Amino acid sequence: MSSPKQIPALGYALLGLLHGKPASGYDLRKVFSSTSMKSYSDSPGAIYPALGRLQKQELIRGTIEEGAGMRRRQVFRVTAKGLAELKKWIARPVTRDEIVRGPQEFILRFAFSEMVVGSAAAIELLHSLEGVLQEYVTSLNEELKALPAMMPASGRLAFECGVRGNQSLLEWTRNALTTYEGKKGGRS
Repeated sequence: MSSPKQIPALGYALLGLLHGKPASGYDLRKVFSSTSMKSYSDSPGAIYPALGRLQKQELIRGTIEEGAGMRRRQVFRVTAKGLAELKKWIARPVTRDEIVRGPQEFILRFAFSEMVVGSAAAIELLHSLEGVLQEYVTSLNEELKALPAMMPASGRLAFECGVRGNQSLLEWTRNALTTYEGKKGGRS
């Protein structure tokens, strides 16, 4: 069995949504257009080809179902192979490169983590992020201190924005871990 070709974030977003509930392409477009997931795309020119690629890779399966009146629609479901790929993607350790590119893909992974692989995996993912962010924020602060004094204020402020954004993400990560620890304590 060959491993799936590189799957873009839109593909994983579709897998995660379909894991939660089988849906048609139209249903998925409505989710993308009416939620913050719009950043992944709500365009039929992106969603339908992405569904086709996932189906070709046997990560999802579409079946024709009768709709309202005479209308028929194709409803997609995640296959066992698709679920395995989704779990693998969610559970992989966070890398510095992933954080440098921006946290959007990590947040997508985290959003689906508890539903797909459970709260223990969500916590593990947060710990992975915390470790990477702690190192990255430390190196960014060292780099900020080493910036030349003659650097324009706009350049320094832009760099500080990046540092503060990553510090904020680190604080959020620690808060999320505290939230999970509170849930564990509440169940005892």
